[in-house]
Amino acid sequence: MNRDDARLAEFRRLLDIMDRLRENCPWDREQNYESLRKLTIEETYELADAIIKGDENAIKDELGDLMLHLVFYAKIGSERKTFDITDVLKNINKKLIYRHPHVFSDTQVQNSEDVKMNWEKLKMEEKEEYKPVLSGVPSTLPAVIKASRIQEKVRGVGFDWEVPEQIWDKIEEEISELKKEIKEDNKERMEEEIGDVFFSLINACRLYGIDPEAALEKTNRKFIRRFNYLEKKAIDSGKSLHDMTPGEMNVIWEESKKED
Repeated sequence: MNRDDARLAEFRRLLDIMDRLRENCPWDREQNYESLRKLTIEETYELADAIIKGDENAIKDELGDLMLHLVFYAKIGSERKTFDITDVLKNINKKLIYRHPHVFSDTQVQNSEDVKMNWEKLKMEEKEEYKPVLSGVPSTLPAVIKASRIQEKVRGVGFDWEVPEQIWDKIEEEISELKKEIKEDNKERMEEEIGDVFFSLINACRLYGIDPEAALEKTNRKFIRRFNYLEKKAIDSGKSLHDMTPGEMNVIWEESKKED
């Protein structure tokens, strides 16, 4: 069996397994779009975690779990007679060809930025009726990811800084406004201004090609690693963190940075 035949055979086998599960497993029979939704989100985060860790075996496993969910949704759609897996595949194939004219037609692009801008332009043109540029950003996205998508969307229609360096003036402006509200102890305005600082920093990440979610997660993991070091050192010395002074903690904290 050649590689193409093997891929098709395994995909067909997954579809057959899904049919049998839906018919014969009490748990699988009970599932619907909504019950699967939260599980799909969980599986997506597990895939993201495996990617961050660079664990390719885990990535492979988590992709399989997500593939199962995709097939499951398509199975439910076929039962409701609204769509099936063939419709799903036809739709994505058509979309990919249409939105990559530089691959499947004679459109010329210089770099990935051109590709992204073409993608957003074509996405808007293919709609039967006009929809606002930001209407496609899911309201349920985590805030950091949502901010990134908003900024990518408006960039696609040309709403952006002329040069990346301009973002730093904006960040300093937002920090100044935050400091003003802190002095006035206006909690509601402080929250709004901190949000503006976050949004501007996320914009800086986009401008400099940094994934803000990945950057923050690296810092989270670094902090956890250093704090665990601090806690272990305290326990080893027979002390409780509650009884240590900030100065004592800071000495060990600096040690942990050297360990990194």
